[in-house]
Parts: sequence; structure tokens; C-alpha cells
Amino acid sequence: MSKLYDGLMTHDADRRPQPALAAEAPKPSADGKSWTVRLRSGVKFHDGSTFGPEDVVATYKALLDPKAASPVASSFRMLAGVRQTGADAVEFRLKHPYAPFPHKLILGIVPSEAVTGGKVEAAPINSRPVGTGPYRFAEWRRGERLVLTANPAYWGGAPKIQRLTVLFVPDDNTRAQRMTRGDFDGTVLPPALAGTFAGKSGTTTYHHLSADYRGVMMPQNNPVTADPAIRKALNLAVNREGMIRALLSGRGKPAYGPIPQVLGEFSDPSATFPHDPAEAARLLDEAGWRAGAGSMRSKDGKAARFTLMYPSDDSVRKALANGFASDAGKVGVKVDLVGLGWDAIEPRMKNDALVMGGGTPLDPDLVAYGLLHSSQAEDGFNNPGSYKDPAVDAALDRGRRTLDTAARAEAYRAMQRRLMENPPWVFLVFLDHSYVVRGQAPGYQPVVDPHVHGVLSWGPWWNLEKWSRSA
Repeated sequence: MSKLYDGLMTHDADRRPQPALAAEAPKPSADGKSWTVRLRSGVKFHDGSTFGPEDVVATYKALLDPKAASPVASSFRMLAGVRQTGADAVEFRLKHPYAPFPHKLILGIVPSEAVTGGKVEAAPINSRPVGTGPYRFAEWRRGERLVLTANPAYWGGAPKIQRLTVLFVPDDNTRAQRMTRGDFDGTVLPPALAGTFAGKSGTTTYHHLSADYRGVMMPQNNPVTADPAIRKALNLAVNREGMIRALLSGRGKPAYGPIPQVLGEFSDPSATFPHDPAEAARLLDEAGWRAGAGSMRSKDGKAARFTLMYPSDDSVRKALANGFASDAGKVGVKVDLVGLGWDAIEPRMKNDALVMGGGTPLDPDLVAYGLLHSSQAEDGFNNPGSYKDPAVDAALDRGRRTLDTAARAEAYRAMQRRLMENPPWVFLVFLDHSYVVRGQAPGYQPVVDPHVHGVLSWGPWWNLEKWSRSA
């Protein structure tokens, strides 16, 4: 949903892949190991150059080049190569069949001339982007504002809204105050703050379902969180519904794993944990974690105690961390909370728990494979807890390698059932996303948001280029 770039594919309001720079939906070969994409003609980049297959090949080759050090390269490990097969076509070759490959074709295409051959983080296009999208880059004051202007030659039709200014205001309370003051036409807010605008004249509040989970990542390198009995007991100890009512103003759904209910047949509604502190205590007793002085448990001289980090500027994660620590304490597990910046958090993720977020409503592979497969252990934010379970690995491999939808659905349901026996994390909630808009959004269509959302992607503004006027 970028406003600057188009991929070969995009998503509609129902999250289905639709052609963008592709002329039609891509089709796999009989063995599922290659996909051919025919390209849309007559498309221009913002600099006036013509879009063609050489740009697609250059973009994806840069992604695969180890010297480029692309931050998203690990999400494309199934891709073996890409080549031009005609004046208006490219072929993607895969290492193995990969059912959700059309979702991987949303990657923004850049002009081949912009691919310099060095690290992508050093490419000039990072500071002066050139795409084929509905809006063109106009100005960027780092940390302050980004200004975009309508692309009159956009292949999908020139946007009616001529200018879009994005202001970077990370603090929730400050955004709410400035929205009240009239500084913004719209913003994203935590549910409780968004609720303060209810009934206010001149504003509309939109609440979106999401696949955006929050959960406590529990590293396998920590001697306490590595114990499956601790992880399972804490999944029983937490009061998810209570957290949603008290901390999210009722705006959310319980999460027991990373697969949201909005994924329909891929979600197993039976794979849930009841709120059962008594059973949690029984499991801990059975595993040798005995209550001692002050009710904190210990086992073989080791205290049932660990550190839980959360981003210090995230009010929702802080509230969830406090709620989790309170529920854990009731069954004899002491959780020490610490709010940190991301620079301090990342080096500690191998050993300390973290309130993490992520998720997508597009396909189960896109959220579960990197998060849970043992091959992804400690690869950045992929499987940061180094979770390993052969049954989960096998189900994830089956789910991505077969093109049969029913077989895929059963593989992911089996995975979710296994997560109940050997939980990797304590997943807590799927957040609703709340937005406040001045007036009403004139082209509003509700969507189910992924983790990444806001004015340049999902939320009410996901289809801004099609709005008839400004809010």
C-alpha cells in the first residue's frame, strides 16, 4: 500500500492479491517452481523513464545479492532467481514450490538505473525515492515531515488529493493533543486515547480489526523461559480478556498464537488457552517449581524470575507488560520490567523476554514461518527466541510447499494445536487499530490491518489515491 512505489501485485480491501504493475495475475508452472508475470505497458517512473522488465529483474536481483545486504532478503529465501523472458514478461524461479508467492510480488519496483550494486542502505534512492506510485516525493525533513505530491501521470488515474504531508510525532499523547488542536487531518492513536474523541464534533473515529499481535517472546537461552512448563503455565495464568477490557478499552481479540481468526480456514478455533491460574500452579508444582518465601517459586536453587523488556515509548506495550507481570506474579513467577530503546533491546533479545508485535492478515506463511521455524533462529527479528520444534517445522514446511488450499489449511491447524503443547511465547492480544479523522474519510473502505499500518500503508488511508477529496 505504498504511495511512492508499486509492486507487480497489490492487495484489495479483502486482502486478495491483485495485479498492479503486472498486467494479470501470475501463474505457476505445473511443478510450482516458477511463476511467469506479464507486465503492464505504458507505465512511467516519476522521473519520466519507462517501466519495463529490466527494472523488475534489477530490483529482485539486488534483493538477492548478498553484497546489497537487503533487510528483507531473509523473507525471499525461496527465490532462486529472476529473468526477463520477453519484451513484457519476467520469470521467477523458486528453490521449491511456494504457495503464497503472489504475496511476495508486492515488493516496490525501482528503476534499474537506481540499482548501484552496493549496499541498499547507501543507495541514493533511499533519500530521493523514484517509483511508479500515485504520489511523488517532494520534501523530507528527517524526523519532522515528509511531503508527497500527486503523480498526474499515474497509470491507475491521477489522485484527486494533490498534496500529502506526513508529520512524524512518535508520542501518543502529543498526537492526541495536536489532533485536538487542529494540526492534523488524521492520526493513529491507542484505543483509550481514540475514545476521548467519541462524540466530538468535526471528527470521526474508525476502529479496524487487525492481525497485529502483541505477545511475550520467551527466549530459549534463558534458563527460566526455556522451560516448557513455565511457558505453558504462563499461557494459562494470563487473563487476556481482562487485559483487553482494562488496557485496550475493549478494542482487541485474545491471541493464543500468531495466526489470526481473520485467516478463516487457516485458523484453528480450538487452539486456545483458558484463563486457569489453578491449572497453571499445578503444572508448575508438577514440573518442580515450588513456592517459597514471598510466594516466588524456585527449582533446584533457581528462582522463577526473568526480565521482560518493552519499548519505552510504546504506551500499549508498557501496559500489557504490567498486566502480564501481575498475572505471572499470582502463580509465583516474578517478572522484572524494563523499558528501553530499541538500540538497547536488540542485543538482549537472546536472553531477555520482550513484548513483541507483528502479524499479517494475508497468508499464514508470511507470519508464522519466520517467527517459528527453527531454520530462522536468531536471524534478526525472525525467531528471536530460537524456538525449535520438529512437528512445528514439518507443518510449516508442508503449508508453504503445497499449492492445495485444503492441505495447507490442515497443516497450519496442526501447527496451532502443537503450539498448545509446546508454546513458544505467551501471545496476548490482537490489537484493534484506532484512527481519528477530521470530518469523514471520503473514500473510506474498512480493511483488516497488518502490524505495519498508518498514513502511508493501511488504516483509513490505504486507498487515499482513490479518495474524491480531502477529509
